[in-house]
Amino acid sequence: MSRPMNITEKILAAHAGLEEVKPGQLITAKVDITLANDITGPVAVNEFNKIGVDKVFDKSRVVFVPDHFVPNRDIKSAQQVKQIREFAREQNLEHFFEVGRMGIEHALLPDNGIVTAGDIVIGADSHTCTYGALGAFSTGMGSTDIACAMASGETWLKVPSAIKVEFNGKLNKWVTAKDLILYLIGDIGVDGALYKTLEITGSTISELPMDGRFTICNMAIEAGAKNGIIPPDDITKKYLENRSIRPYKFYESDKDAQYEKIIKYNVEEIEPIVAFPHLPENTKPVSEAGNVKIDQAVIGSCTNGRLSDIKAAAEILKGRKVHKDVRLIVFPATQQIYLEAIKMGYIQTIIEAGGAVSTPTCGPCLGGHCGILAEGERAISTTNRNFVGRMGHVKSEVYLASPYIAAASAVAGYIVSPDAL
Repeated sequence: MSRPMNITEKILAAHAGLEEVKPGQLITAKVDITLANDITGPVAVNEFNKIGVDKVFDKSRVVFVPDHFVPNRDIKSAQQVKQIREFAREQNLEHFFEVGRMGIEHALLPDNGIVTAGDIVIGADSHTCTYGALGAFSTGMGSTDIACAMASGETWLKVPSAIKVEFNGKLNKWVTAKDLILYLIGDIGVDGALYKTLEITGSTISELPMDGRFTICNMAIEAGAKNGIIPPDDITKKYLENRSIRPYKFYESDKDAQYEKIIKYNVEEIEPIVAFPHLPENTKPVSEAGNVKIDQAVIGSCTNGRLSDIKAAAEILKGRKVHKDVRLIVFPATQQIYLEAIKMGYIQTIIEAGGAVSTPTCGPCLGGHCGILAEGERAISTTNRNFVGRMGHVKSEVYLASPYIAAASAVAGYIVSPDAL
């Protein structure tokens, strides 16, 4: 009889062809999907070409999504996309997303059913951990690792130990999944789950829609985690039905599975959270934020660019105007989300309020394009990182928050809760 295992260990064992695995064990496992973007993809292609194989292991499981500097910001970025575009054509890959069909990779892949429950997904992007919201093991790796997996269909890794996090209770007004994950990171720190699994559970999570689950798992890496994962349930099943292009499998942790520790939170004690510069762990309740004047507000990204996020922003902006000293930039995470937001009237509301709406891109999040900060400027953003120089000049500042707080701050001109408007 095998040892009791948690959900991550079960997925890894199944893909390694083993009856059981344990923390610290080195394994070789089959991968379901490999992913790279326009920054990491060219490196992966170059390394793949050195291996000496003619074809990728499976043309339906190697995915390229140009989204970081797209639409191309300059000649260099155009060349990078051209390289992966030509590789995708040469290999006859089924999943290459051109401008117009492109979206931010970590919203695009689940919404298109390319990643699914029970998968092992590795991507040359740290926020690949997003797909843990589906009950998959997903993690970021270097481009060389991705190249090897593109050729072999396998990868090697060390089985992580696990921390179980329970969120229980009913969310307070204006509190979202973004606030929960910021609260957790603020509590345990940016290295609090270093190379560990963050298994997120509890009554609050059981009622959380998929959009919020994606947000939480997306930022697991901001606590240093190898992966974040939420046990799949009926909400997951409803999302995957008529969407997943491959069969999926739900795994669940054994009742007596072992965890390094278990952390419990009562969400009724949590109010909207703001992460101050220059680390996601530097958190404060919005009520303690003070009058921090902002120059820019950004709503979007792989963390908070889904339809419910655009809706939240529109709710706050309805009948209001963006402050004259603030630039509001909103970028839906995919073309489909953009279209739905237009149909629902959210985009019109945002534009009438004085916001600018962009095609899907990662640009502002990493200081790539479409919203770079100048020296001394401050931005409130729904993105996932606020490191020094993350969104522009090294002497700019980034404050992380939910779409509710970002939209309210855009109206006020400084960081506030919607209640202050």
